[in-house]
Amino acid sequence: MPSIPSEGPATDRLDLSVVAPLYNESQNVDPLVEWILEALVGYPGSFEVILVDDGSRDDTWGRVAAASARDPRVQGLGLGRNVGQTAAMMAGFDHARGRVVVSLDGDLQNDPRDIPALLAKLDEGYDLVCGWRQQRQDKFLLRKVPSWVANRIIRRLTGVQITDNGCSLKAYRRDLLDRISLYAEQHRFIPALSASVGARITEMPVRHHARRFGESKYGISRTAKVLVDLLTLKMITTFRSRPLLGFGTLAAPMVAGALLFAAMAAVAAARFVPSKAQALVFPGAALLCAGAAFYLLMLGLVAEVALNSERESANEIPTAWEVR
Repeated sequence: MPSIPSEGPATDRLDLSVVAPLYNESQNVDPLVEWILEALVGYPGSFEVILVDDGSRDDTWGRVAAASARDPRVQGLGLGRNVGQTAAMMAGFDHARGRVVVSLDGDLQNDPRDIPALLAKLDEGYDLVCGWRQQRQDKFLLRKVPSWVANRIIRRLTGVQITDNGCSLKAYRRDLLDRISLYAEQHRFIPALSASVGARITEMPVRHHARRFGESKYGISRTAKVLVDLLTLKMITTFRSRPLLGFGTLAAPMVAGALLFAAMAAVAAARFVPSKAQALVFPGAALLCAGAAFYLLMLGLVAEVALNSERESANEIPTAWEVR
């Protein structure tokens, strides 16, 4: 599915880009565009609205193309297949030309009228402003409870105290987006990834509305994906520059187990009757734990070697600010 080209060369910078991923949201396209344009009527700079069709099976792309034809500030980006919200959002970020980028859901639950407030907060010196849905209009058991649990786990493991990591309404500086990459379901981990590169982050309350058209694409079944991605995130943010330390941490319990079973084997040889002392349970368990520890350490060494050549060219220096 082709994308609708933007006006002017890709190198031309705008002041603001608004990115909204869409999947089977045909009925929401027109009101979403109208709502965003109304919210930005008083915006003094140049801006664009990028609607990313994530391989929709309905008439979403047709509505996006029509909206782009009506207003040159509206750009369409069509993906050949459904790749998920995170990948669709990243596609929009990659095509965005704004010095500031705002993301929001395409289901009309986020309110574009909060965009000016997010931009004003960003101008206070932050690199990322996260929306916080204080009055969330979703089902209690299927959406609110899993989200509450997930947010507490994310805060505990990452140390980034953002109340609502799952809110898509966020404002970013362009240079921050150039320093992070997302995949799988990691859009909800943007604050943690941003914190790992030294970004200045804050949050503010935003409006939230009940869905008017269509059906939610997310349910409680995505909880397992979130937990797996959270484990991956923890490994990336904590051990990405020290993989041997990460694998060594995993190997430590195996080493302790090997020592414990070796001691038990020694006790068995000294105190048990010969028939029992010759059993291979304890020595076998000790060798198994030792082998697992050795394997993990070797993986850490391989990871160190693999990353060694990239460290020289990788941009690992956190964002810095100069005060005059």
